[in-house]
Amino acid sequence: MAIASGFILRVYAGAVVINTHINIWLLLCVVSFSLFLAVGKRRSELTLLEGQLAFKHRRALFSYPEKLLDLYISMFANTTWLTYALFAFLQPPIRTTERIVLFWADLPLAFRNQKWLMITIPVVIYGVMRYLQLIYEKNEGESPAKILVSDKPLLGAVVLWGLMVMVVIYVFG
Repeated sequence: MAIASGFILRVYAGAVVINTHINIWLLLCVVSFSLFLAVGKRRSELTLLEGQLAFKHRRALFSYPEKLLDLYISMFANTTWLTYALFAFLQPPIRTTERIVLFWADLPLAFRNQKWLMITIPVVIYGVMRYLQLIYEKNEGESPAKILVSDKPLLGAVVLWGLMVMVVIYVFG
């Protein structure tokens, strides 16, 4: 929970800097995602260090049975993409001051409001699934930052998601 608190403080600091309101679903997504990363890291450490060596390396690992970590990972993986999906579905219309493509201004509201952020949901689901694969099949969850820059499919998903969000905001917004 301490890890999630640090992420929440970063989100609030960013909101203060840009003077905006934080959507509750986005906040819950950040909490779920941070816990997903933290538990995945613990699970990978436990797997890599195996048995008694793990407990000597980090005493906290002694209080995390493997099955419990697996349940936590499953729970936080699901809540991460689900809270993101709720954020995307319930996000109020994004209004930008300048439009890149004026054609979109003439579209009916049903096609140009909040609905476009929903197209990013499959990319988020893929990212969660890929990270799970890295944790369980490749035992690489111990360093999320290292994984992000070294795993091309995951990095591609993050870049694609970022580009899609920018298009939604600046072209369809």
